This record gives sequence, C-alpha cells and structure tokens, in this order.
Amino acid sequence: MSRKTLSPPVPPLPAVPHAEGVSNDEFRAAMSRLASGVVLVTAHDPDDGPRGEDVGMTATAFVSVSLDPPLVLVSLRNGSRMDDLLAEVPCWAVSVLTENQRHVASRFSMKNRVSDRLLFADVPHTRGGASGAPLVDGALSVLECRTESRVVAGDHTLVVGRVLTVGLSPEDGSGPLAYFRGRYRRLD
Repeated sequence: MSRKTLSPPVPPLPAVPHAEGVSNDEFRAAMSRLASGVVLVTAHDPDDGPRGEDVGMTATAFVSVSLDPPLVLVSLRNGSRMDDLLAEVPCWAVSVLTENQRHVASRFSMKNRVSDRLLFADVPHTRGGASGAPLVDGALSVLECRTESRVVAGDHTLVVGRVLTVGLSPEDGSGPLAYFRGRYRRLD
C-alpha cells in the first residue's frame, strides 16, 4: 500500500493594498456592513433568437438619484451580459424584491449561466409596456427606465436611467429583501 504525501495547504494570497492603502478584502468587508435593498434588473434582448430573450440580474447597488426629473442609478459589472445589453438597448426595468422573493434574487445572481430563459419560466411576471422587460409580479415596486447616461467607474459601469413608469404592489405586510454581510436577509 503506497502512502501519498500530503502537500501543505496553499496559503491565501496576501491582501495587496491599492495605492490608497486599502486591499480588496478590506474594502469588501467594510462595504458588507452596509445593508442594501435587493432588486432584479431586467431587459429584453430583441436580437437574441426569433422572439428575443429576457435577461435578468440581481443588483444591490441601486439608488434614487433625482426627483425632478425622476432618475435612478444601477451599478453593473463591466463586461457582464446586462452591461453589454444596456449599452445597446435603451429601455430596461427594475423590480424591488420582497423578503419572500429571496429565491428570485438567488436565481439571477448565479454566475456563468448560459441562458435566462429557464430562469424566467417559473417566475411570475408581466411585460412592461414602456421597456418590454419582465416586471416581477408581487415586487414591492417596479420601475421602467430609459438610459440617460453611462459612466465607467473602475470595474463597473454606472447606468443612470430616467424613470418612465412606476408600479406599486398593494400593501400586504411584506418587507423589502435586504443584503447584509454577504447574505440576503429580512429587515426586522
């Protein structure tokens, strides 16, 4: 019987600070302590197949920018499918998810998925009249937007959208889905 020699575990890479002195790990840890709302950003890609394809992405970097005119901002990872699509398609939508829609957030945050068609198959939604994008049924609110500007900021693109339509779900006692310390959570 031969014995295998176990090699020592590979040490983690050192936390290399940026010129500012902050490492990626330190920055990530600090920002994980900021609770964020969770939204599903959606768009319809008319050029993908005969009927096009719906695309969705979970986001926690979504904020109101202006009341007059009504503007919002979403941060998209450079080169992501949503970033590439919103560079081509002018209108898109946002569904503000409830604490009961954690499964939707998890589903659309999976990396390296081939197609969103199956992901939308059992998520109840309607198609937005202004954007053509899916709007998640039962979301706290839905917004349809038209891109006003795009700004590359480090490894992300900040997309500012003018809000074209708003839909509010009836108050049913559901609270928002939050993201805090790397997990989806209920706000209590």
